[in-house]
Amino acid sequence: MTTELQTERHDTTLVLRLHGPATRNALSPQVYAAGVETLNMAEANPDVHAVVLTGAGGHFCGGGDLQRLAHQRVHDMAAQARSLDAFHQWIEALHSFPKPVIAAVEGVAAGGGVSLALACDLIVAADNARFVMAYSQVGLSSDGGASWHLQRALGRQRALALLWLGDSQSAHDWHQAGLVHTVAANGQALDTALGLAGRLAERPQAVLASLKELVNEADQPLRAHLASEKQRFLDNLSLPAAGQAIEAFLQKRTRK
Repeated sequence: MTTELQTERHDTTLVLRLHGPATRNALSPQVYAAGVETLNMAEANPDVHAVVLTGAGGHFCGGGDLQRLAHQRVHDMAAQARSLDAFHQWIEALHSFPKPVIAAVEGVAAGGGVSLALACDLIVAADNARFVMAYSQVGLSSDGGASWHLQRALGRQRALALLWLGDSQSAHDWHQAGLVHTVAANGQALDTALGLAGRLAERPQAVLASLKELVNEADQPLRAHLASEKQRFLDNLSLPAAGQAIEAFLQKRTRK
């Protein structure tokens, strides 16, 4: 049974749920296309302030469908190349999406499922979460930007160790490494992620988008980055939200 991408609203947060419990929510081209389309609609909807990505059936995502890969490596490598292109389009869409994207991980995140979680802005993981870079175990290198995200977050040596060895990592391992933002109780990853999304919804959307763009561009030379920071600072200062927030802060400090 092919995994579906289900959606539901929780106040100003849109929840995307990978639903294919029989295969631990294995990825498919249909899911990639639905993911890109849903993000496009969410970006255009001013009532959506954040997105939470999660999985059904007690797991986040077991990665790619190995049966499909086994078939396509023999019969249709061109189709597999198109599938990778579609997956990478979804990864890029998550990376550039101007609103916060939070992964809520319960159970297993493996292979492409780990890549998907890493493409989100923040990861909330339940205590029972396990992250497995399983690519090398099945004779494959990574996809979905895993090597890019891990190298940037961990440095060359730790990234290589995770990718080469493919050892299972716990939520606490990833929290200690700075990859997981919050460790939640089992069964509470989604609720914790929704609470975090609610906190972010209190911040001006333009400011959150600016900060995400600046962090995404942080590998440019310092002078260029300072110029980007200056322009976004001035852009946000000119918006009504900045005036209201500054006035509220000053009034609060005066009352003290």
